[in-house]
Amino acid sequence: MIEAAETRVAAPGLGFPQLPGPPTSPLGWPGPDNVPRRTPSTREPDPASGEDIGAVELAEAPEGAVSGDSTTKPVATGTREVRLDSPTSDDTEVRAEIAAAMPGADRQTPLAAAVAADARKRITLSGRTVPRPSRTRVMTVANQKGGVGKTTTTVNVAAALAQAGSTVLVIDLDPQGNASTALGIEHHAEVPSVYDVLVDGRPMAGVVQQCPDVPGLTCVPATIDLAGAEIELVSLVARETRLQKAVSAYVDEMEASGDRVDYVLIDCPPSLGLLTVNAFVAATEVFIPIQCEYYALEGVSQLLKNIELIRNHLNPHLHVSTILLTMYDGRTRLSAQVADEVREHFPDQTLRASVPRSVRISEAPSHGQTVMTYDPNSSGALSYLEAAVEVAERGATRQSTEESA
Repeated sequence: MIEAAETRVAAPGLGFPQLPGPPTSPLGWPGPDNVPRRTPSTREPDPASGEDIGAVELAEAPEGAVSGDSTTKPVATGTREVRLDSPTSDDTEVRAEIAAAMPGADRQTPLAAAVAADARKRITLSGRTVPRPSRTRVMTVANQKGGVGKTTTTVNVAAALAQAGSTVLVIDLDPQGNASTALGIEHHAEVPSVYDVLVDGRPMAGVVQQCPDVPGLTCVPATIDLAGAEIELVSLVARETRLQKAVSAYVDEMEASGDRVDYVLIDCPPSLGLLTVNAFVAATEVFIPIQCEYYALEGVSQLLKNIELIRNHLNPHLHVSTILLTMYDGRTRLSAQVADEVREHFPDQTLRASVPRSVRISEAPSHGQTVMTYDPNSSGALSYLEAAVEVAERGATRQSTEESA
């Protein structure tokens, strides 16, 4: 006996077979099963029923609440809830405990490890305030090798410090004007700039502009006229100290008005001309970004020799206070080897934080922003925030030690 073949009718849409049971969607997939589902609510466990006393059930979210909202974020710890938004005098320890309780990842899962590290930084650093220095810190961000992240480090560390409650001035001493672009500052030929300060002796207060995105962050822009300043400064009197006098006068003026400047960051061109010499004479600290490649190490050795010359003849207070590893790629052995070598030779100056390669950092200047405002949750922004916090805390500790001595 021959059985009749089964007849299956194609459903509308993509032509999937019509299946028995619940009605199908227009594409032929099975429709909703209309099975009611309940969200467990918080209740006390019943010992008589044999339930686990230590189990903790999450309460049903209130209607209209948005996932990730920081205003209602309970953290289950045993049988009680700890709210992150509760007022505390200093929540640093609480943040550290929460970050330490997060699960880790081994080296076999580098992507998971990076995500976990960013999550810990976000918990411990977001919204943090940093200690303000007892006196203005003038830092020159310099490296004779180009493309190591001098301008990127200058603007992002400055923005991070300003967001953390400090008052920061950025002086763009590079004729390319990239720092001015990243901070959203106009720097075309007719704009008063650092060229007028160096060559014409104009007061710095007349050329300072406010950054539109970050309160407390100001900038002295650079225009194309600065390209000729190297030649024009040669014939001027006290050509190496002109920036130092302008910065000192501006800092004293701001302090007298009750609006003290906490940090002055000077972005240098990748050369050792009169502009860079002016920056070294004006500052007391040198901030060196080092790209995690071999050529960067050669540039640092040459830079240290030039800093020693400046210290012996023009500025005895100049010293290397901070080194930041940039463009770090954890997937390569070269980056790890360069980082280890730098930390071995400069253990006290090298920051624990390092900045990875990040597309967000490169995209931010095209929008006239720093990565701190363009994408605050990106790995690059979190790394620069970590570096800024470390710079502030190290400086506060160093100043307190010097004052006590």
